[in-house]
Amino acid sequence: MPTLKFAVLPGDYIGPEVMTAALRVFEHVAKQEGLTLAYTTADVGGAGIDNHGKALPDSTLKLCAESDAILFGSVGGPKWEKLPPKEQPERAALLPLRKHFTLFANLRPGLLYRELTDASPLKTERIPDGIDIVCIRELTGGLYFGLPKHTTTLPDGDIQAVDTMVYKKSEIERILQVAITAARARKKKLCSVDKANVLETSVLWRKTVSEYCAAHAPDIALSHMYVDNAAMQLARDPNQFDVFVTENMFGDILSDEMAVICGSLGMLSSASLGTGRNSLGLPFGLYEPAGGTAPDIAGKGIANPCAQILSVAQMLRYSFNLEPIAKRIEAAVKKAVTSGTRTGDIAFGRPSVGTKAMADAVIAHL
Repeated sequence: MPTLKFAVLPGDYIGPEVMTAALRVFEHVAKQEGLTLAYTTADVGGAGIDNHGKALPDSTLKLCAESDAILFGSVGGPKWEKLPPKEQPERAALLPLRKHFTLFANLRPGLLYRELTDASPLKTERIPDGIDIVCIRELTGGLYFGLPKHTTTLPDGDIQAVDTMVYKKSEIERILQVAITAARARKKKLCSVDKANVLETSVLWRKTVSEYCAAHAPDIALSHMYVDNAAMQLARDPNQFDVFVTENMFGDILSDEMAVICGSLGMLSSASLGTGRNSLGLPFGLYEPAGGTAPDIAGKGIANPCAQILSVAQMLRYSFNLEPIAKRIEAAVKKAVTSGTRTGDIAFGRPSVGTKAMADAVIAHL
């Protein structure tokens, strides 16, 4: 077995709490499987600002570059909200990491176990077997990175802000390749989400997706949907989707809606992959929970660590090619949150079980 070398960036508020729990689970399964873990922890986000003067310290970026993957927590919170927007943890840490390592593809599973359908805000009869869908989000283009981007005072004293949405055909094709691979591993069904009735970038998006799939993926059942309709359809009948692919901002919004209908942000992991390869010749990636820093429960020992634990499984799958071990962790999480002892309570805002106890429950099923 190879040595697994990765950077650990816990971040802020509940970030270090759930990271500690996830690493306990990882250490346990590593001992069982004979894996050697070589990881170093570094500051990022608010912790980076407090200890180094900026959200993404040079030393942290260097550590990430020398690692085979990044296990990320979550950043930001009220302590740093009064900083200029460009210096706030979310914008000054995570976005530069994605851009620096060209992490253009975000893979986020939307999974709700059948046993826990009552945790979803949707009626159980709409999702009798739970939810199992995947969002593929383009991560380094669109409004978040397009230029020009500025705020100016006009001659008449009014204030104008400008964001620019930019996409190139090549950027659309490369995220589509990821989506096609995901669709082929599932039901060979792909929905592309855009706003082609309004946006020029979406006109290019839809044309590129249609032509590329016709030429390179005739085996995939392709459909198109406007983003406003997609938001409605996710709430009406989420399992009509299997894999859906979309641009950066739409994916940001729809993936969070997907998390809500799946019952809890605290249960959903994500993988951000790109063009780079690690020392093993495998995809370099950043793996993180879908949720935020939850300042209101930080320090109380009740934060749900499952998304962080499942992010470890994603890292094992993509950056270390250890699919059987990834599946073991995922199965253990499922057993822990669906067991009769109601350890699932913590996953959905009912903190009868603490962070440590949830990690213990996962370990017990490994």
